[in-house]
Amino acid sequence: MNKSWLAIIFLIISNQAMTQTSHFLPQQPPQGSGAINIVVSNLDENEGDTYFAEAEKNERNGELNEAVTLFGKAAFEYNSAKQFARYGEALMRLSNVHYQLAHFSEAEQVVLNVALKNYSKIGSRNGQMESYSQLGRIYLALNKPTQSLWFYTQQGILAKQIGNSSAYIESVLGAANVKIRKKEYTLATKDINRAELLAKAANTNEFKNQIKEARSMLPALAATKTVKKSSKKK
Repeated sequence: MNKSWLAIIFLIISNQAMTQTSHFLPQQPPQGSGAINIVVSNLDENEGDTYFAEAEKNERNGELNEAVTLFGKAAFEYNSAKQFARYGEALMRLSNVHYQLAHFSEAEQVVLNVALKNYSKIGSRNGQMESYSQLGRIYLALNKPTQSLWFYTQQGILAKQIGNSSAYIESVLGAANVKIRKKEYTLATKDINRAELLAKAANTNEFKNQIKEARSMLPALAATKTVKKSSKKK
């Protein structure tokens, strides 16, 4: 992890900690005109938007290390401006770029220690659900199937609660991928078939490629069945 990224994430976490601490302190009367505070907040938000747009541009161009720095700066500015929904969005994008760079531990820390806490604080169930999905992906990449399955399960529970069928199907496919990793092919096949039925019921082709890709990872199951059948005939 480079020094600039360390500095940014330290500032994000420190600033968030100060914000959370101040929540428990008595409210102080405003100093002078309240308009000054609004202007400062807007300036922070505008800075955040600028950094976010530049980060997206860098990500599209494959300049991922630059995108990491800029998404981190955007997150810091949004947090300063108390734009916590945008703050969470910047953090999730930051985690995703780390994921693309195979910086899985960094991707995990951003979501687990910062984004998820932010979404819990503001009561965003959608944000929490997205965090669970991202952590499911990260822990699978880290070859931690038990943790991965737990987070995909949490995603599915929340998806059902808020009626998000796409997120629920995504969680079922995530669970299938975990079971494939664990070589639990029969259970994985059941999840893949279930995801396919849910997608058909929702009349969506969104998961067609993901279902196809998951099935392509099950050759061992088909081979095992073929061997068993042929041995019985003998």
